[in-house]
Amino acid sequence: MIVFMKKLKNHPFSLLLIAVIWVACFIDVPETPLSDVALIDKWTHTAMYAVTCSVIWVEYLYCHRGKGVKWSHVTLWIWLVPVMMSGAIELLQAYCTGGRRSGEWLDFLANAIGCSVPFLIGAAYVLRANACRKNVS
Repeated sequence: MIVFMKKLKNHPFSLLLIAVIWVACFIDVPETPLSDVALIDKWTHTAMYAVTCSVIWVEYLYCHRGKGVKWSHVTLWIWLVPVMMSGAIELLQAYCTGGRRSGEWLDFLANAIGCSVPFLIGAAYVLRANACRKNVS
């Protein structure tokens, strides 16, 4: 419980966005004028995960400012866990919603792309910042 409270204190926006994703993935989606846009569902998945992983990066860097980045933690929590979560959601949609929602491989791919882009941008930022710090020293 103490670990959860620490995560809640250090990553409130990340946890909120994760909760929003879980809710959004299991509610019935109404028809909208955007439903006619090609691949709008895939773009939505990519955007949801890109925003969430970006927020996780920002909160991670804020909580660990002045400390070194632990790449194993970053890779696990900013990329692998969100990708695995998206896979679990897609499987649950396919097998546990009684046909109301469908799990799709392309949704999973869109989610993985949404996780990968901020991961790579954040990694490039950290590596560049570290290189600049070394040049100044």
